[in-house]
Amino acid sequence: MKVERTSDEVIIRLPSSINIIDLQEMANYIRYKELSQKSYATEEQVQTLVREAKVGRWAKARKRLL
Repeated sequence: MKVERTSDEVIIRLPSSINIIDLQEMANYIRYKELSQKSYATEEQVQTLVREAKVGRWAKARKRLL
């Protein structure tokens, strides 16, 4: 693995044998960190949003299952 920083970006070189699913999970985590560092949301606001999303998801699933 090789990590290189330029003036515009960070380049990470990995062997082609790396598990693509693991690589996608790492990329998702890096994207999450990138987006969340700009957030001004409190933990309470995040938890409220999560609860609302779960309620909406359950309502859709319930209609589909019943």
